[in-house]
Amino acid sequence: MPLESCMILLDTSEYMRNGDYLPTRLDAQSDAANMIVNQKTASNPESTVGVIRMSSSGPASGAELLVSPTDDLGKILSALHRVPLSGKMTNGTKDAVDVAASVQVATLALKHRRNKNGAQRIVLFVGSPLSHADARSLVKAGKQLKKNNVFIDVIALGELEENEPKLRELVDAANGSSTDDNAERNCHLVTIPAGVLPSDVLISSPILHGDGGGVSMGDGTGGGVGGGDAFAEYGGVDPSMDPELAMALRVSMEEERARQERVAAAAAAAAAANESKENEGGDATSGVDRMEVGAVDGGRGNNMEELADDDALLQQALAMSMAENEAVTSSKNAGRNEDTAMNTGDDDEDAAMQMALQMSMQGEEGDNAAAPGQFQDPAFVSNLLGSLPGVNPDDPAIQEALRKAKEDADKKDKDKE
Repeated sequence: MPLESCMILLDTSEYMRNGDYLPTRLDAQSDAANMIVNQKTASNPESTVGVIRMSSSGPASGAELLVSPTDDLGKILSALHRVPLSGKMTNGTKDAVDVAASVQVATLALKHRRNKNGAQRIVLFVGSPLSHADARSLVKAGKQLKKNNVFIDVIALGELEENEPKLRELVDAANGSSTDDNAERNCHLVTIPAGVLPSDVLISSPILHGDGGGVSMGDGTGGGVGGGDAFAEYGGVDPSMDPELAMALRVSMEEERARQERVAAAAAAAAAANESKENEGGDATSGVDRMEVGAVDGGRGNNMEELADDDALLQQALAMSMAENEAVTSSKNAGRNEDTAMNTGDDDEDAAMQMALQMSMQGEEGDNAAAPGQFQDPAFVSNLLGSLPGVNPDDPAIQEALRKAKEDADKKDKDKE
């Protein structure tokens, strides 16, 4: 939260003895004031807080300054705990507390604050009936606060039916006469129903979170301001206990919120684009019918084209398959012809070999047939024997053998004849 100087106005009249808030109105007020002080000082180390006691006793009846705006937390808490009950009950001529005078004293204390750069705020606790309070004086006090740039948060404890309308006029005057419902409202009114701890209501109120949410009131049955989860802005983590974790959760939640907004914007843009396209088609019914008929015809045409394409592809595949089969058949026939030619060549070679063998055998037979005639010739035998090494054809034994062989041959010839 930004730098701020705050004055807390406490109601210390006898009406604060009432036990409709546990344990009493005074103790419930003290508990809520402690929480506000801790939140203000923890949100910014330079923020200052002061305490004023409202009462109707003493020479300066109306308000008493206990602590001027300071950042000393111990001094502030000490002043809060030692606030006694003072003042008198309503005597028929004036109220137990003077709200307008107390607000003026608080404004004067803020005017003399040490740090002039921060914002100014008053937190007003009211637990006494404002039976004699003039609405015009409260409106005037609110306008004076608006003029001096002082914000005010009012917390109503008890006497709600009588005090709420008057306190609302004070808050509305401090917010200004803006007719815009979305305008930022920095002053708030919170009403605490009986039996509810004020701290439980304030923990989710704009008084602590400063969201400018306008006038906040309890409904008389629940916890005042909407009853949200504690520290919902920080993912349920108290920033005073773990500021780093609380800040990380807050950043994560903001990023997720921004992402959801982008998704929603994209969906809205798409829906708007679809509506514009539908509107451009003229009559919605006829346009839809024409689109449906065109879609059906287009689908049929597309189906026919797909069938024709499929048939063409099938024919092409069959032609390619037949060409491959013919090529395979021709290659097989060529292989068979080659094998036939090779076999024919082999047969021819075999026949030639057989003929050569026959001729060779016939030549051998002729040679064998001619051999006896040659050996019967004496000159051939003489030459044959002379060619042999170590053989003398003129040897008498050889000549005798040749003569006997010739005689035998001549004898055989005679016998044949």
